[in-house]
Amino acid sequence: MSFIQCRNVTSIMTGFDKAWFIAGGWAIDLFIGEETRKHEDIEIAIFRKNQMNLKTYLKEWDIKKVIKGEFYHWGNEYLELPIHELLATNRITGEKIEILLNEIEGNNWVFRRDSRISYPHDLIFSYSETGIPYLKPEVVILYKAKNTRQKDHQDFLKIKDLLNIEKRQCLRTALELHAPKHKWIHYLL
Repeated sequence: MSFIQCRNVTSIMTGFDKAWFIAGGWAIDLFIGEETRKHEDIEIAIFRKNQMNLKTYLKEWDIKKVIKGEFYHWGNEYLELPIHELLATNRITGEKIEILLNEIEGNNWVFRRDSRISYPHDLIFSYSETGIPYLKPEVVILYKAKNTRQKDHQDFLKIKDLLNIEKRQCLRTALELHAPKHKWIHYLL
């Protein structure tokens, strides 16, 4: 159990006083408790409302907003949907972190791709045995349902039997709403 990249990000984010979580494939591995595959990058998620706090916190980093796969300078404007992705590069070390802005309304996290899907914000994340915050796998898999790649399908297969009945049902219901023909639904019956 190495998780060097996750520990590095945790070290960077230690003083950030708002919620943040490891996302993507690393979140799946943190849930499982071991590195199951090679990861090309590392992503964290924050709530959109905390984006300016993050910008202030990462003042030694160059942060670009991502629009349709292209990188643009991020001034001091508050970013609204459809912008949901940032790329932070440490000006000294060159280290990179992808940052995903997550929607929140009141006390609920709202799935940006389908606002019919929402959960109490404190139920979308957990902590690894070593205290690293991560998005719960049912949330990560929901995001991975769009344009599913082979590694996304492998991540799904790794966690589907590790989810309890309630979480499997929750994920199935969300997929039925958002992607009613997705192949993962029949695995969750």
